[in-house]
Amino acid sequence: LRCPIDSLALLGVEAGAVRDVILTHMHYDHVGNFHKFPNARFHLQEREMAYATGKYMRYPKLGNSFYVEDVVGMVRLNFKGRVEMHSGEVEIAPGITLHPTYGHSDGLQSVRVHTKRGWLVLASDATHFYENWRTNRPFTTAFHIGEMLDAYRTLERLAPTPRHIVPGHDPYVMKEYPAPKPALDGIAVRLDVEPVAPALTFPAAPGH
Repeated sequence: LRCPIDSLALLGVEAGAVRDVILTHMHYDHVGNFHKFPNARFHLQEREMAYATGKYMRYPKLGNSFYVEDVVGMVRLNFKGRVEMHSGEVEIAPGITLHPTYGHSDGLQSVRVHTKRGWLVLASDATHFYENWRTNRPFTTAFHIGEMLDAYRTLERLAPTPRHIVPGHDPYVMKEYPAPKPALDGIAVRLDVEPVAPALTFPAAPGH
């Protein structure tokens, strides 16, 4: 694994220059290293903050996906005015919109970005892998299975084609899209250009 701060540096972006960070949810693998962005505002759904600080964290099946110091750290930043909590769909900048895709975590949001190949939907953990969404089989870490299935339909509504949906953890994404330059092969890819590998195929899913 590579620290995202190091990856940004390879792309010529200094963490101190970042003014806005989108947290799709507060699981440890999505909020970790937030403290390394000293000048950023953090965007998340208010429902996610309520979930991460609420009664369900007493259950290890749910609470183990969170690191308590990350949650407490985000609460502290809220007291400093550095957390923007949204309720539902919102445009945070021209061409960047946030959309609730609840289920995996109670306040999960996906991100839609307008690129030169059209609207691109960064699903985050609304679908970990292409297979989860394409076969209607949610990932095993879940708060609400029904909402996860509904989130798949939201992703489809937001994207102009299935190839404009990018899952949160599928290693195939690194093969599907080209690196910005050879030195970044295996580290970063360009999602604003057409895929260079064929789409994965799956059997038709019931209820799809």
